[in-house]
Amino acid sequence: MAEVLQKIALGGGCHWCIEAVFQMLKGVTEVKQGYVASTGENCNFSEAVIVHFNPKIIPLHRLIEIHLRTHNSTSNHSFRKKYRSAVYYFNQKQKEEGKIALRFLQNYFEEKIITKAIPFREFKASREAIQDYYQKDPEKPFCKNYIDPKLKLILREFSENMKKH
Repeated sequence: MAEVLQKIALGGGCHWCIEAVFQMLKGVTEVKQGYVASTGENCNFSEAVIVHFNPKIIPLHRLIEIHLRTHNSTSNHSFRKKYRSAVYYFNQKQKEEGKIALRFLQNYFEEKIITKAIPFREFKASREAIQDYYQKDPEKPFCKNYIDPKLKLILREFSENMKKH
């Protein structure tokens, strides 16, 4: 029987960081880096990734938990138009599951989570030169300063979900 893969789009910080985090997880088969637009007040494009995953290996609520822990999900800073904190759902089931996960995970944060579950509308891929940013050169200063601390957090707190390298 074939694997049933799902996809979810996630935004919150630099798409280089988000991409690197989710590429390291078991059950994630593909991460597409780019820009996502939703609807209404969130119709502008914002940096994000689309994560293709096997929910039998890593469930959606764990992806959302990791996402909240690896970007500033409680800060409504001045760059939120560029870095919208969101879980972009593709269907009603994901909408419900995403909202439940966000409500439940709020219990583990002192400050209010600003991340919203909002509908996915459109995706534009990043230019090829910046895709797989961390994988291409993990020694870059940006990778050392911003991505490595996120990967260390995953290793420390979600090691059972990390791929073996």
